[in-house]
Amino acid sequence: MKLDSKYFDSVRVKPAEEAAPRPNAPVCQWKGCQSAGLHRAPKGRGREGEYYWLCLDHVRQFNASYNYFQGWSTAAVEAFQKDAVIGHRPTWKTGSNPGERTPRGYRDGFGRGFEDPHAFFAARARRNGDGSSRRLKPLELKSLEALDLPEGADRVQIKARFKELVKRHHPDANGGDKRSENKLREIIQAYNYLKQAGLV
Repeated sequence: MKLDSKYFDSVRVKPAEEAAPRPNAPVCQWKGCQSAGLHRAPKGRGREGEYYWLCLDHVRQFNASYNYFQGWSTAAVEAFQKDAVIGHRPTWKTGSNPGERTPRGYRDGFGRGFEDPHAFFAARARRNGDGSSRRLKPLELKSLEALDLPEGADRVQIKARFKELVKRHHPDANGGDKRSENKLREIIQAYNYLKQAGLV
């Protein structure tokens, strides 16, 4: 840049002015202060969008002592912080209630009902069986076999059979039989796998 440029000469810097109170500025709302209230300070929780008008010194003092969570328990503050991560909106587990049939049609993952005019979801339900169950994986089938249950067993049947078999094969009930202990391990592993798979 040339210092003797005509453009450089035309640049003017406005001299720094001290913050003089505007003629129509509100008075500071701090008790006993008569300065101009040029700065906003929030009135607090439950009064969002409402502000005090304070002078610079008092707004600094207000900000240093302001606590939005005043009067809240630690658990309430932690719950607020946890919800703040998701913007205080409800969330659902991915894939919850997929293709659930309702009187209005189907439900999406957010619990909203919708119609199925082109029978897209109905076709998928026919491919998967009745629409409410999915095709079981080989390890899930093997786990059901270990519990002596059919392929279509529901969670109530699985829990009941697990309790029955654990009582039958427990070391206290079988007199220390090693084969029974191995069967108990197999039953517990099968049940834990079904639980992880979401079938229990």
